[in-house]
Amino acid sequence: MREYTENKETCGTICLKYLLFIFNFFFWLAGGAVMAVGIWTLAEKSDYISLLSSSTYSATAYILVVAGVVVMVTGILGCCATFKERRNLLRVYFILLLCIFLLEIIAGILAYIYYQQLSTELKQNLKNTMTQKYRKEGEESVTNAVDKLQQKFKCCGSNNYTDWTDSLWIRSPEASGRKVPDSCCKTITDHCGRRDHPSNIYKENGCITKLENFIQEHLKIIGAVGISIACVQIFGMIFTCCLYKSLKSEPY
Repeated sequence: MREYTENKETCGTICLKYLLFIFNFFFWLAGGAVMAVGIWTLAEKSDYISLLSSSTYSATAYILVVAGVVVMVTGILGCCATFKERRNLLRVYFILLLCIFLLEIIAGILAYIYYQQLSTELKQNLKNTMTQKYRKEGEESVTNAVDKLQQKFKCCGSNNYTDWTDSLWIRSPEASGRKVPDSCCKTITDHCGRRDHPSNIYKENGCITKLENFIQEHLKIIGAVGISIACVQIFGMIFTCCLYKSLKSEPY
């Protein structure tokens, strides 16, 4: 009877080991995906980060990068702990899973909170950022971001092209008589911003709504990735606890 019980426990332990190994394999792949999303945000979307007064958007991306790296390391540790059946490694693995779980939940929550606040922030700050910092010495990142924004989304100014009448640069001799930056032009040529006719510039289209929609869509991706991977980790923590308990009850 005792032999039957021990064999049953051993069979259960083996099943748990392979379940946890399979989980770790997919968890490792998920870590790469999480890290990729974070790096993609920082690399491809970094141009627009300088237009935002809050650092929440970039913070969520950095959290995902850190979480992704830790996930990949943790996945390898989980495989070692599983096959070596070391309870001390399983404890470390569980703690790391819990830390990653919290990091990804935080990233998801930050993305959701910022999603709600983004519209207000842009309305309060985008026009001022564009008109006060464009072509200002030391603010090259803002200048590049504004030019890229206006060309990519075919817009001019925050609300419309008239916002540029308040620009410090437009009012200065450096503007050479331009009424809007050249990046407002439908076809960019040198000094094309001197002519503000609808045939020449994106006269009626402001950038604020387009930038808001663009960032909100990306925040949805960040939030969904963070929360989804965090939910999957719950299964990993359950498997780890079950294997730990199984190993603890087995005779040495």
